[in-house]
Amino acid sequence: MGEFDQLYRELILDHYKNPRNHRLLEGANASAEGQNPLCGDEVALSVRLGEGDVVEEVGFEGRGCAISQAATSMLTDLVKGRTAQEIAAMPKEELLDELGIPLTPVRLKCAILGLGVLKLALHKATGTPLPEEWGTAARDLVLE
Repeated sequence: MGEFDQLYRELILDHYKNPRNHRLLEGANASAEGQNPLCGDEVALSVRLGEGDVVEEVGFEGRGCAISQAATSMLTDLVKGRTAQEIAAMPKEELLDELGIPLTPVRLKCAILGLGVLKLALHKATGTPLPEEWGTAARDLVLE
């Protein structure tokens, strides 16, 4: 294993063991839940939006594999200060780059679960578009 792979693995493990923003927010203006039934990952996100639909605070709770929980923890830090529109347009590759390790197709779904739940929460609260593959009537996100 290369030095960079080891650093990224340690970062993922740190976010898994010590998740950032690990709580649901009282008074949130946006929230959603999602799951990946293939491996049992679950994520619930809540967001407090400020003026101009800027993310002021975001929190999550969940359970599942290290990748899903660490990626969601990283995501909560990544999106603070961004607008709902910016997050709706955020490509999954931005989050995957943060993770920094190659993922199998199954692990890819684990890694992007939190991003999907966040986009769903913002869609429900502000009407931002969902990625086309999710359709427009999604009430809960289930990645299969």
